[in-house]
Amino acid sequence: MKRPRFLPDNFTLAMIVTVIAASLFPCHGEGAVIFNNVTHVAVSLLFFLHGAKLSREAVVAGITHWRLHLLVLLCTFALFPLLGLVLKPLLTPLVTPDLYLGILFLCMLPSTVQSSIAFTAAARGNVPAAICSASASNLLGIFLTPVLVGLLTSAQMQGGSPLESALQIALQLLLPFIAGQVARRWIGGWVERNKALTRLVDQGSILLVVYTAFSEAVGQGLWHEVSWATLAGLMVINALLLGLVMGISAFAARRLGFNREDRIAIVFCGSKKSLASGVPMAKVLFAGGALGAVVLPLMLFHQLQLMVCAVLAQRYAQEKD
Repeated sequence: MKRPRFLPDNFTLAMIVTVIAASLFPCHGEGAVIFNNVTHVAVSLLFFLHGAKLSREAVVAGITHWRLHLLVLLCTFALFPLLGLVLKPLLTPLVTPDLYLGILFLCMLPSTVQSSIAFTAAARGNVPAAICSASASNLLGIFLTPVLVGLLTSAQMQGGSPLESALQIALQLLLPFIAGQVARRWIGGWVERNKALTRLVDQGSILLVVYTAFSEAVGQGLWHEVSWATLAGLMVINALLLGLVMGISAFAARRLGFNREDRIAIVFCGSKKSLASGVPMAKVLFAGGALGAVVLPLMLFHQLQLMVCAVLAQRYAQEKD
């Protein structure tokens, strides 16, 4: 049977089911400890597979395009946080303080890897540069995000110091990635032939983290604090942030003289935020705090960016034709 157009993709449906399950059957006590350990292993495995899959040749081909990468990094780690701070008077009446903290947190996260590359390829942009830019953003984010969180939200930060948090995140994300790069010579071909495995680990690890985060948040009364009006306000804020960053990055890329293929890579890599990296970072940086409220804006932003970028990539491809 043909899939109805009004239905979201399978991963979105799975995420909705996971949030419902965490709301109705939250894990606690010894069960929460087990889930947290399994989640930690799954996230580390995900970054190990990413390291094994990333082609060094593609990185070398794109790494020389430093102006493009610099602009993407400025959009990701400077423009986004600046907008989150400047727009605070407009945003805070629409959401709770914890949700605004979540919005500010998503503004400090690195870009995605898979979807940035996939949309750049679909739009016929500069794929090698997108691979390098998105990967660099993810790796730098392991250190930059905790520092930014420490500088801008130190009062709400529940983990250790920014340096301790960065080291903890590096152990969970960067170390497995480096191990995957080392192992690529032996397992890289197998990983390339079994892309479904990477996708399964990718989506499965996110669902596990979402379940544990929302289980903890439900125990702290998340759904008593978040109304339908607040959720609607959150969607408006996410749409505003995404639209502003896409518009500013496209304008800046054109003014700086980048060609069409480079502009496509800049727009897609500079406007994304990583759910796969963001949720594990949130567990480290805001452990014991209102984790569910911090993660919720990122979950909604993730779905919004996929839908908008899918439409935009199709338009770019039609213009090329």
